[in-house]
Amino acid sequence: EVQLVESGGGLVQPGGSLRLSCAASGFTFSYYAMSWVRQAPGKGLEWVSGISAGSTRTSYVDSVKGRFTISRDNAKNTLYLQMNSLKPEDTAVYYCAKGPSTDWDKPTGQGTQVIVSS
Repeated sequence: EVQLVESGGGLVQPGGSLRLSCAASGFTFSYYAMSWVRQAPGKGLEWVSGISAGSTRTSYVDSVKGRFTISRDNAKNTLYLQMNSLKPEDTAVYYCAKGPSTDWDKPTGQGTQVIVSS
C-alpha cells in the first residue's frame, strides 16, 4: 500500500520560509517521479512542483518559480519542498503525490497545512 506522510507545515509570516517533507513507503520510491500539489481554501488541487526519479529534472508552476525548490533523497525515501519568500497566496494544504507533473496520482495522505499570514 502506497503511503505518503507529509510534514513541516505551519504558520509563517510573509517573506518567511518553510521546508516540507514527505516520507514515502509501500512502493519503490527511487523508481518514480514525484510531485507536490496543493489545495487552497475553497479551491481544487493545483500541481506545484515535480522531480524526476533520479533528480535530474525539476519543474515548477510559474507562481512559485525562483521561490520553491524541490528535492529528494532516495536513500531515505523522502521528498522535500523548500519554500522561501512565502506569500499569503501560498496558503494551502500541501500534499506529495506519486507521479510526474502531467500524471500524478490523487493524493491519499493528510497533507500539511501552510498558512502565510502576518
